[in-house]
Amino acid sequence: MNDDNQDTFRNVNRQPGLQIWTINNMQMVSVPAQGFGNFFEGDCYIVIYSKGSGQSADIHYWIGNSSSQDEQGAAAIYVTKLDEHLGGSPVQHREVQGNESPLFRSYFKNGLIYKKGGVASGFHHVDTNVYNVLRLLRVKGRKHVTATEVEVSWNSFNNGDIFLLDMGKAIVQWNGPQSNRREKLKAILLAQDIRDRERGGRAQIGLVEGNDEQASPELMKVMMAVLGQRTGQLKEAIPDDEPDQVQNTNVRLYHVFENSGNLVVQEVATQPLTQDLLHSSDCYILDQRGSNVMVWKGKQASKEERQEALNRAVGYIKAKNYPYSTNVNVMTEGGESAMFKHLFKSWRDREQTQGLGTTYSMGRIAKVDQVKFDTMELHARPELAAQQRMVDDASGDVKVWRIENLELAEVNPNTYGQFYGGDCYLVLYTYQRSNQKQYILYMWQGRHATKDEITACAYQAVNIDNKYNGSPVQVRVVMGKEPRHFLAIFKGKLVIFEGGTGRPGVVTPDGGARLFQVRGTNELNTKATEVLARASSLNTNDVFLLKTDHIIYLWYGKGCSGDERVMGRAMSDVLSKQDKQVVMEGQEPAEFWVAVGGKAPYASDKRLQREEPPHSPRLFECSNQTGQFRMTEVDDFAQSDLDEEDVMLLDTWEEIFLWVGNSANQYEAKEAWNSAQEYLRTHPAGRDPDTPKIIVKQGYEPPTFTGWFNAWDPHKWSVSLISLTHVLRLQDLNNTKLNKSPVGVSGGGNRAPGGPTSSPPVYRFHGGDLSPRPSTPTSPSTQRAQSSASMTQSPSSSYTPSSPAGGTVSPSAGGSGMYLDPELLINKSPSELPQGVDPSQREDYLSDADFENLLGTSRSDFMRLPKWRQSDMKKKSGLF
Repeated sequence: MNDDNQDTFRNVNRQPGLQIWTINNMQMVSVPAQGFGNFFEGDCYIVIYSKGSGQSADIHYWIGNSSSQDEQGAAAIYVTKLDEHLGGSPVQHREVQGNESPLFRSYFKNGLIYKKGGVASGFHHVDTNVYNVLRLLRVKGRKHVTATEVEVSWNSFNNGDIFLLDMGKAIVQWNGPQSNRREKLKAILLAQDIRDRERGGRAQIGLVEGNDEQASPELMKVMMAVLGQRTGQLKEAIPDDEPDQVQNTNVRLYHVFENSGNLVVQEVATQPLTQDLLHSSDCYILDQRGSNVMVWKGKQASKEERQEALNRAVGYIKAKNYPYSTNVNVMTEGGESAMFKHLFKSWRDREQTQGLGTTYSMGRIAKVDQVKFDTMELHARPELAAQQRMVDDASGDVKVWRIENLELAEVNPNTYGQFYGGDCYLVLYTYQRSNQKQYILYMWQGRHATKDEITACAYQAVNIDNKYNGSPVQVRVVMGKEPRHFLAIFKGKLVIFEGGTGRPGVVTPDGGARLFQVRGTNELNTKATEVLARASSLNTNDVFLLKTDHIIYLWYGKGCSGDERVMGRAMSDVLSKQDKQVVMEGQEPAEFWVAVGGKAPYASDKRLQREEPPHSPRLFECSNQTGQFRMTEVDDFAQSDLDEEDVMLLDTWEEIFLWVGNSANQYEAKEAWNSAQEYLRTHPAGRDPDTPKIIVKQGYEPPTFTGWFNAWDPHKWSVSLISLTHVLRLQDLNNTKLNKSPVGVSGGGNRAPGGPTSSPPVYRFHGGDLSPRPSTPTSPSTQRAQSSASMTQSPSSSYTPSSPAGGTVSPSAGGSGMYLDPELLINKSPSELPQGVDPSQREDYLSDADFENLLGTSRSDFMRLPKWRQSDMKKKSGLF
């Protein structure tokens, strides 16, 4: 390898974005932007993604399955030198073809294309505007798409995957009968990407449904001409690669070093790990039992140790007999990834502000100044709402029910804020956002409530949710784990009694003195929690209220602030109107100690419950389809990664959000709570299983959720289904000649997202020729007769009036098979609809395919839904 690496690295751009090189003759050769996403199986690549100045970059080296050992070694050396060139701050990643990390895949939104051969063999990543191409790509994946070149033969096809037959000037997409809608859309976007980047937008795209090939005779003729006649049955579907490894609780930390030329691996600790185990003078390997291997390099480790970190990780994998494809990440102290930090019980970056305020020290006790915030700023800046865990300033309306005899019983507003450990409660909070009512439904579960009461609480929550058409955000609150907004809505009057019940007429036995711990600095963050009335329950950092038969003692610990004392005084008035006596720590009267059973040691030198340090949020796609909880992480996530067919888990550390898409599998939606519980139970950092869990439904996202996403679009869900229909329609070349433009598309057709677009066609013909149709459909019986008389009319042909006001339209429910284009029905006022269309039954005029694309379910399944759910789905799709 030459020593002129500096010349090579001078071309490394530190600006935000992606840069890619391939290894050719042991040298780094830049890949043009048009070739990004194309990877030759015989090559190795170096990929850098930079987030901009002040932020560390990620360096990946990608290993093709057919690459040589020399190329792999050269790539590893270049990565090490490149890391040095960039100051040692980047995180290094080792990627193997077919087993790329979610972060790597996130750079290529339209998918990865694996190409045969390599640059050294004379191949090029992209030959723009070259049309003498013939290849067959097998497309797999719903979240992360890969396209692999396979033999151009019917033998390569199967029933479950999608195939792109690329013939240069035309690309035919064949959808396997068992492929789903999301996979089809991903494949279309990939086909568009190939057309626009490699063919200058001048290739045409055709679409064939594998379960309805006869509807596309012209395209099938083209495929037969290239692939020959098909004989025999297609192969069965090939299962997709399993999602990410089951969350691994077996995490081990090793100190790795060389001794007399031998690699020494010394175990340091197992989970849960703490940050103080890492010493700046050493290098460590963190092993998730082979699912992922991470290397941490201390800033004061020797240069040799830091340079050899990657090679030692590869040697460690070999020594452990882990698969060659095991992912490896190398990071320097101070540049740790979010995944790495999440594996530790606690993690604090240097000079990091604690909690939500400014940290300062007083002796050995950590304190936090709470930051005031403006409610208008919460609405203008959802990221602030997310960080504060506050949807508003808690000035909305509150209604509280208690579960009594398994039914709902309204709670007297005078006792709002008093929660008993033997009860379960439902709290409905209503607030305004953009002049529309929003709802949060809290389900508070007492520690001593019966299983029947907890079950009834969940059941009644569903009833309330249905009453409000599924719009409330549901939050399950375990006693003692109340989220910040829950505290705020009770305005400093939240009291949690350890046991008993608040039911009218039930007398709680007198158990003597009762002790309450008060935490909070203002009415938005304060609560009083009953603790055991013993001296050992005291804490020098807090205010305690000791309620006896004749007096309430206000005990002020030495570490509490003036604001905490004020809130303690206010809370004492909530508990009782008895006389109050202030007791300073160290000046307690004898009566005080008698009431708590005598003096005893208590926490006097540290805060027992520190503010949790902020962690970077992580998004996962959840699945129980294999019978075992699995999840696939989505790196660098955005709103577009929320798949309406999935349940997604957003972990903000202090809260767990479960986002349920409108078309999510019903079983997974029902199992959402269990999925969140399993996630916390198996988390390597030993997470609290009672962390608040919040169910958010698509279209009803609160700012505490949307604030974790960059540039959230509140209107996305109302148009997403329409956009998907348009994409599918614009690619529909069924029964048209490939030497003509697609139906409704001119000059090269619809461009990929971000490029120029042509207007979508208003009318669509799925079958038969493209000759004009009658402009005024008659009655369903007449239409059926016409359909039977004409061999060129398929059951899915579209008939539309010449103008919205012209003619009379009959619904398709009678089996006429004659449908209106969705363009004439979506987001139209009754006066704008074609004559004869019932505005309240617009869905009856859609073909079955358009019905499923727009509403996300079949017509028969839709009819089985409750009326409120039908109305909700119609509103979101514009059919209302």
